[in-house]
Amino acid sequence: MRESILTIPINEVFEPRCGCPICAMRNTVEDHICEYIMGAAMMEPDVREETNKLGFCHDHFNSLLKQNNRLSLGLMLNTYLATLRGEIFERKGIFFTKGAKAKKASEIEETCFVCSKVDWGVQHMLETVFKMFKDEPKFRKLYSQQEYICIPHYNLLMSNVPTMLPKSEHKAFIEATDALVENYIKSLNRDVQQFCDSFDYRNARNLHSEEMEHVRNSIERAIEFITSRKPDVK
Repeated sequence: MRESILTIPINEVFEPRCGCPICAMRNTVEDHICEYIMGAAMMEPDVREETNKLGFCHDHFNSLLKQNNRLSLGLMLNTYLATLRGEIFERKGIFFTKGAKAKKASEIEETCFVCSKVDWGVQHMLETVFKMFKDEPKFRKLYSQQEYICIPHYNLLMSNVPTMLPKSEHKAFIEATDALVENYIKSLNRDVQQFCDSFDYRNARNLHSEEMEHVRNSIERAIEFITSRKPDVK
């Protein structure tokens, strides 16, 4: 496959061979979406209508706050709160009882404008990943050289295998992906075990040597591997 507008972003996240490439893909799409809606798009009626309808999850409220544009976020929150007031909490009607309000309010936690756009973007990029794996031996080799695939994105990839790859390619893709997960979880488990063992007084000094950095950060790496998100610790 000739390098194109579709393949370039895929190669960019796979070529570093560092971390989970699908996480890197997700993060790239996520950053673009957050920058987009906090910019000029924030005033576009169709975007505002969607943000008023879907709102944002906790993680993406944090992402928007990090854009350092509190006025844009404030304007979106203002119309979103007005929408919640009018459609749920101040809505009158014989059929819109307290129980109906509670049910409607509970749905707020289930939707997020950024999540919906990121899911759409990642899904379309995965189509290119599978096509490149099928058609390009060079990319297939690059795929097998990744550091790891995190558990949530392992599940995402496996769920897409039946629809995005011909049956003849299932075995090769699954084996390559399984190997990435199995090799990493084995070494990660060993590092976490070594971290725990270091609290034995007989091993206390070992943890502070330079070559033990992979053991010191094993807790954070394990959380990222299990959740696909870096822990927010300082």
